[in-house]
Amino acid sequence: MFEPNALWVVVGTSVLGLTSGIIGSFAFLRKRGLMGDVLSHAALPGICLAFMVTGTKNMFAFLIGALLTGLVASFAINFITARSRIKEDTALGLTLSVFFGLGIVLLTQIQHSPNGNQSGLDKFLFGQAAAIIQSDLLWLGIISLLLITLCALFFKELKLLAFDPAFAESIGFPLRPLEFLFMLLLVTTVVIGLQAAGVILMAALLITPAAAARYWTERLGRMVIIAACFGGLSGLLGSWISTFGAQLSTGPIIVLSSTALFFLSMLCAPQRGLIAKSWRAARLKTKLAEETALTALYNWMERNQQPTIPESELSAILLEAKLSSKQLDNLVRKGWLCRQDGALTFSETGWKEAYNTTLFQRLMEVWAMYETSIDSPVPLQEIGRKEEFPAQLRRTLLALLHRHQHAPQYLPDHLSPSDQGEFL
Repeated sequence: MFEPNALWVVVGTSVLGLTSGIIGSFAFLRKRGLMGDVLSHAALPGICLAFMVTGTKNMFAFLIGALLTGLVASFAINFITARSRIKEDTALGLTLSVFFGLGIVLLTQIQHSPNGNQSGLDKFLFGQAAAIIQSDLLWLGIISLLLITLCALFFKELKLLAFDPAFAESIGFPLRPLEFLFMLLLVTTVVIGLQAAGVILMAALLITPAAAARYWTERLGRMVIIAACFGGLSGLLGSWISTFGAQLSTGPIIVLSSTALFFLSMLCAPQRGLIAKSWRAARLKTKLAEETALTALYNWMERNQQPTIPESELSAILLEAKLSSKQLDNLVRKGWLCRQDGALTFSETGWKEAYNTTLFQRLMEVWAMYETSIDSPVPLQEIGRKEEFPAQLRRTLLALLHRHQHAPQYLPDHLSPSDQGEFL
């Protein structure tokens, strides 16, 4: 079981990770990943100024000071990009450097002051989660609950701000107050995480869970929930490993745990993961090769009016279609092709597949010729499979195919017209 101090650390970092995942989702979608880095660095001079004013290490005072300098930094970035030709990325870099430099100067000044040894402000650079006590956890819990409540109340507005701020403004949403609310949420999240993750690493805790969650869903609500779970799990794993492992620093271990979850998501997510994408790409490549082979073989049979292809002709057919014998072997294994008496022919299922594949390709060709004059519910570019072909266009395009005498005509005598596939 956890000791009391370790329990505060585990609960505190888990709550911080959960909150960071929620707020970070909107920052990620708004492409404000670097903003979290800027705000965490800009919080350092605010913390130093708060200590210089109060003379004590008071977390509430640190929160107010860091919040003020974080907001000043965000306003500075907006001012620079709005009133000059400097791009946003340059403004972010300038602001980060200036505020972090100012924070280091103030930190050095404090360390040379009479009560500098008691400040411990240098711990905010890399974080010191082990220093979290019950009173810190109380503040963290209250502020996190407030941030999550505000996100829930303004979810629709934040969603519009993340995806289409111009549309939000056009339908009457006050864009500037929404921007200010978003920046306030982001700054506050950064500030409450400085003690655990530090100035250097807080940006990673904001963005990494959201980036990992993006691989698992296409819906914002689910993404926010998954990012919260990833953030909370990162905090739990990081604090547990640092407490019971090799006594490593908690903040970096939390970030590494979050990064591990990100790479796991990048590899294993069911739709957007690299493994799933590679598998789908391999399947698509195989399917395209099969369709190319079916069409090439059918076209030869149609030209020569022969139901079989001699083995001597296969090399020329494969060379023309840029295929290999492996594609033919796959069709034989699937039962679509048969080898008999030194020749190759289709099985009954193979004839239907070859006919429909050829017909589909020719329908697409004639559709491309008459695309501007054909009214279709689905754009031509979005049709990739026979199953996606609009049923209401079949009759029109078939008539055009027959007008151009380009419709597939060849089928063995034993196949009736009703067996000619799903298009006819």
